[in-house]
Amino acid sequence: MRNAFADEITKLAAQDGRIVLLSGDIGNRLFDNYKAQCPDRFFNCGVAEQDMVGVAAGMGLSGLRPVTYTITPFTTARCFEQIKLDICYHEVPAVITSVGGGLSYASLGPTHHSLEDIGTLRSLPGLTILCPGDAWEVRATLRAALKHDGPVYLRLGKKKEPLVHADVPDIQIGKALVLSEGDEVCLISTGNILPNVVATAELLRQQGVSCRVASMHTVKPMDVDLLGDAFERFKVVAIVEEHGLVGGLSGAVAEWLADHGPARARLLRFGTRDEFLHIAGNQAFARKYFGLVPDAMAARITGLLAELK
Repeated sequence: MRNAFADEITKLAAQDGRIVLLSGDIGNRLFDNYKAQCPDRFFNCGVAEQDMVGVAAGMGLSGLRPVTYTITPFTTARCFEQIKLDICYHEVPAVITSVGGGLSYASLGPTHHSLEDIGTLRSLPGLTILCPGDAWEVRATLRAALKHDGPVYLRLGKKKEPLVHADVPDIQIGKALVLSEGDEVCLISTGNILPNVVATAELLRQQGVSCRVASMHTVKPMDVDLLGDAFERFKVVAIVEEHGLVGGLSGAVAEWLADHGPARARLLRFGTRDEFLHIAGNQAFARKYFGLVPDAMAARITGLLAELK
């Protein structure tokens, strides 16, 4: 994902002289091509992420289109006040980009995990939240973010994530992408867990369960039309995210559901439990620990379907 981001922003900046890239002291070699083409529109702000957001706010208010980039917890938890007051309060058209969302940096421990960023940031008025599911969606969401007239949080994975799409999809902010259709279970994914969700759907189909798969790349604003249809038509709507169950997409869907009365479908939520992961391991290990792997998710879904019969 990060390689796709670097390549795409280089292409976009070559076409739009307003785009400025600010780094929190990472990605220096990653952005070599960008710096070669736009040397006066790259700023390494160092290990001073709060200052970086403040600089981005000033640039955005001056007519530029700033894009910040650093590791997720350092640009969200550390910079919450600056994002709230410098960016969102002033409705600055800036793109706050985080790399390593969820458990991408699992081996580095809880300091580098980001399982609360969506929950905290979606509470901020006016902030659009985009969580692409593969490298192709990264390109599409970055394009959409830079066209959006307001603040955007763009949450990336890390690198070498499997591709789901064959090319750049046609993305509209606030409208989910339906990857495949079905009529029994609706699987809604957000962010870099999407390949695991596609694999889960395949396991379910092998067991005779008809599945729709949707990539909800926009967490805020949500695609309420898709949600309304899903909870009316399906037996189970499963929300899958590499984020804590407290405050993430599934929490947002539960809030929406509470405001819209009884539904035909049962809501099933997949995310990380309300705990810190103290055991060292890579992302695959951490996903298995939290049950975010295809066999575990398929088993929970088929178990619920059996209960509903």
